[in-house]
Amino acid sequence: MDVPAVVVIVAAHNEADRIEQTLAALRDAFPDARVLVADDASGDDTAARATAAGAEVVTAPRNIGKGGANTLAARRVLSLALMREPPVFVLCDGDLGDTARQLPALVAAVRRGECDLAVAAFSRRVGGGFGVAVGFARSAIRRLTGLELDAPISGQRALRGAVLPVVVPFAPRFGMEIGMTVDAARAGFTVAEVELDLAHRATGRDWRGFIHRARQLRDFVLTELSRR
Repeated sequence: MDVPAVVVIVAAHNEADRIEQTLAALRDAFPDARVLVADDASGDDTAARATAAGAEVVTAPRNIGKGGANTLAARRVLSLALMREPPVFVLCDGDLGDTARQLPALVAAVRRGECDLAVAAFSRRVGGGFGVAVGFARSAIRRLTGLELDAPISGQRALRGAVLPVVVPFAPRFGMEIGMTVDAARAGFTVAEVELDLAHRATGRDWRGFIHRARQLRDFVLTELSRR
């Protein structure tokens, strides 16, 4: 069995307008990678566009949240993590578009031995609220692990093969990144941030944005409580 050097899992929910651009950038960045799209029961044609673009699509039977959909995709490739020379696993969001070309820097950090889990910190901020949800996430990780992270909920990550079985299943919904960080650190794996010039679809300071961040905060609280 040929084991790819890199396996990419792309989180997607209603990303039909960006998924093709993201996948094209990933193909250029990781030409020999196995690429899976974790489709969280999108209501648009995200899955069809991803399939047409050559990705392996794992679609949740219903909307189960980011952590659940990514767990389904990760379980499909979990056996690769147990190989003698496992791949590096890359996790990213489907709305990165062309900036997904930056992600090899995360893989390079893992391969150089700088860390076991590399987290992308966005070099420029686009959109967002008043920082309450992110601030809570940062504090929760500090309380649970002692780690100080600038980008605690960044979904752009690279993991050494041995890390994946430790962090799967991912924490539910938006708690995925906090849970992953805590589980990896507690298992003795090292975590480091790498600043990258990435862009994604950011929520604004309108009612939709505040509802989104309220849901995030709820999931962050539940994730911290589950790991106390």
